[in-house]
Amino acid sequence: MRSYTIGRAARLLGVSSDTVRRWADAGRIPTRRDDAGKRIIDGPDLAAFSVALAAEAQTHSAEGDDGTYTTARNAFPGIITAVKLGDVAAQVEVQAGPHRLVSLLTREAVEELGLVVGMEAVARVKATNVHIDRV
Repeated sequence: MRSYTIGRAARLLGVSSDTVRRWADAGRIPTRRDDAGKRIIDGPDLAAFSVALAAEAQTHSAEGDDGTYTTARNAFPGIITAVKLGDVAAQVEVQAGPHRLVSLLTREAVEELGLVVGMEAVARVKATNVHIDRV
């Protein structure tokens, strides 16, 4: 069974090591000590916690600030870092925590939404193909 250090778990969850330690201290995520005395998290426990954490975040973000609702599950709130306009198409980049998402859309859509660098945005992802690489 694979296990993870606090630091590696933090990177996988997109939070700081201190946050994972606080969650562990509060009993939200189970840890155990390895032979060297370091706290580690078993893979299945980390997987279950990450699913619960995502569900918790989804519950809190299901209703937007303006009272709108969405069924999109893969929402990445972040900041627009680049907008490249072509004659018809446009490319918008959003940095959402450690994730860089790039969207190709129409120039008209970018202009209608008023998308500019430095603006908060939520990238929503819906894909028919998701590739998984074993690390």
